[in-house]
Amino acid sequence: MEIDPFVFRLSIFILSIFVGYYVVWSVTPSLHTPLMSVTNAISSVIIVGAIIAALAGNNETIFNEASMFGFLAIILAAVNIFGGFLVTQRMLAMYKKKKK
Repeated sequence: MEIDPFVFRLSIFILSIFVGYYVVWSVTPSLHTPLMSVTNAISSVIIVGAIIAALAGNNETIFNEASMFGFLAIILAAVNIFGGFLVTQRMLAMYKKKKK
């Protein structure tokens, strides 16, 4: 009996959602800013790979599958990076002393 590759990959994806949820919510606030810096760095590497994927098609077919998924990956990684910077700035502002 052989498992369908789609079912196998889907089960790994669902398990990674649960693991990611519990890992992120168990991070203490003092470790949040360094963790966000690392995820921003990972997202920048994802953007480089997504640009390569978006440009991998032929000149005749601009809207092929690789370029569409590459463009989607660029958008999602950019949102992740900019959102991470906003959250990091907000976290750092919480530690600053308030001026009276």
